[in-house]
Amino acid sequence: MVKQDFKKELRMKSRTSNNSWARGMVRALVVLLGQGSATFRASAQALSPTNIFAPDSTPADSIFGLSLFVLAVTAAIFLIVFGLLLYCVIRFRKRKDDDGREPPQVYGSNQVELAWTVIPVLIVVALFMATARVIATVQNPPLSNAVEVIAIGHQFWWEYRYPGLKVVTANELHVPVSDPAHPTPTHIELLSADTDHSFWVPRLAGKTDLIPNHPNTTWIDPHETGLYLGQCAQYCGTQHAKMLLRVYVQSQADFERWIEEQRQPAQMSAAVSEGKRIFETTACINCHAVAGTVADGRFGPDLTHLMSRDTIAAGAAPNTPENLRRWIQNPETIKPGSLMPAMQLNDRDIDALTAYLETLR
Repeated sequence: MVKQDFKKELRMKSRTSNNSWARGMVRALVVLLGQGSATFRASAQALSPTNIFAPDSTPADSIFGLSLFVLAVTAAIFLIVFGLLLYCVIRFRKRKDDDGREPPQVYGSNQVELAWTVIPVLIVVALFMATARVIATVQNPPLSNAVEVIAIGHQFWWEYRYPGLKVVTANELHVPVSDPAHPTPTHIELLSADTDHSFWVPRLAGKTDLIPNHPNTTWIDPHETGLYLGQCAQYCGTQHAKMLLRVYVQSQADFERWIEEQRQPAQMSAAVSEGKRIFETTACINCHAVAGTVADGRFGPDLTHLMSRDTIAAGAAPNTPENLRRWIQNPETIKPGSLMPAMQLNDRDIDALTAYLETLR
């Protein structure tokens, strides 16, 4: 009897020790995740400009926080299960004095069945509630003092319209920084002109699809100025990989200055009148618009302030006179599969047209 009581006491101590160890590991994991998140974000930001682990906007930050919570829960489950498995392997390993008899079997334990039913249900409910809260946060943006933008996906470039500010541009989205004390979110309506696209700037928000005839929305409120890069995240054709996103987050004063500059009509000098004539008498005006001229196309990017942009071809190449000339002469050399045709102009006309486009600032 004394021997049985002693064995029972040893088993109780063993269970208590294992439970304490599991709780300690969970606490340690949570502390490590909490303490390391700031350092992790800083190092992740340095690794890649599209790193999902360096959020800088409320939607992206909410998603990042949810991912850390899910990681902590799943890691705790893994450590507990692995710890119990390791304990069983060591504690009940075969010994030299084993008589080979089968150990006592347990059948129909209500306690065990209840535990492995209730605990997973509670875990799933917790994950569901956390996810639902983040979804509600992301899908219900603050609309007061918001900048309204319409983003239209084309094969293979982006069109941006600011209806309240009367500005149209392409491929490079400019938004004001959002001060937490005085939030200035940017509300983006997403439309598609042809096929499925996906708007994704990892550090600012999650992926949101652009579907023909099905308007969608997303929003961002960047907390720091700078350039944020993204990508069309839905295969949309040959040049899907080069349908890049560039978001310029500016101070309020710089953003207002940019808006005022974009409202101005195209500036032109008499020295480039030949290039302007070529632009307006070829198929260029069927696709492109230049404010203040007869060019009013809608199939290609608005070129009114072309040279104010850092890149051409939706981020495929830097916006330099050399690249611009190559792009006009043969778009296939920069973006194979693009829908812009080569105009088959002679060198003299290409030089004149390039000179004219360089004045569109």
